Amino acid sequence: MEPTTNNNEFEFIQGLTADLSAPVLIFPTSLDATMRIRRAILKDDISNDLLARIIGTEPVLSAQILKLSNSAAFNPTGKMNTELRVATMRLGYAKVKNLTVAVGMKQLTEHKDLNKDISRLMDGLWSRSLRVASFSYVVAKNLTRVNPESALLAGLLHDVGKFYILNRANNYQSLFISQRALWNVVDAWHSNIGAAILDNWAIPEDIRDAVQNFGNLEYVHHGSFDLTDVLFAADLLDAHFDERSQRKLDWEHVPNVIAKLNLNEEKCAELHELMKVELDAFMSAIH
Repeated sequence: MEPTTNNNEFEFIQGLTADLSAPVLIFPTSLDATMRIRRAILKDDISNDLLARIIGTEPVLSAQILKLSNSAAFNPTGKMNTELRVATMRLGYAKVKNLTVAVGMKQLTEHKDLNKDISRLMDGLWSRSLRVASFSYVVAKNLTRVNPESALLAGLLHDVGKFYILNRANNYQSLFISQRALWNVVDAWHSNIGAAILDNWAIPEDIRDAVQNFGNLEYVHHGSFDLTDVLFAADLLDAHFDERSQRKLDWEHVPNVIAKLNLNEEKCAELHELMKVELDAFMSAIH
């Protein structure tokens, strides 16, 4: 199938970037997730750990909770936090509940205008975001000194640019002659768009850098493993274990980060099992 023309792509990207400076940048991800979270947040006697788990199933909501918790009103020391458990403790249940409802209502309003194909693609992205977040957590915890909670949040937010592009594409359907044409634009622009979104949300710099750089095969740095390395590895591992993916690891010629982590087929399978435990914890929080 043919990709979009340069003129079409330019027009579309112009429309995207014009909205990125909005004071409140909220957009839908998964309709199913939004509805589940609204129900789960009303549970009686909810613990802070469960509250953080519930929030952690939705990328946009997680970013908004984190942004508010790092604001001057709730963080007088100015020390940036990337842990949702700390964020929910700072804000308290009432504030978290109110923000959850507000974000959810905004998302549900915009979901009404999405066509079924776009909505289905976004549901798939949401599922993948949870898998990559879970993989990021277990890779960081078991193989590096990177903060596992920061890694989890980076994994949750790593495809946020794709959500945004797909949502806006719903209003520009005449510009694309095929779904492949749309995905060409998504693949080309999502990392830069994602970094711009996280900048709008005042997400810590290391997470923004990881979102922008994890897909760069030429990314190199000195020193120990960083958040970008962890996210890169998590993204590769999720693709490898996804039955629908064609990005299977060639154990004779593995990417540099996989080699540096000293991963082989057996160790990757063990990480996959640990990932499924984390993923189950996510899903049980909103059931």
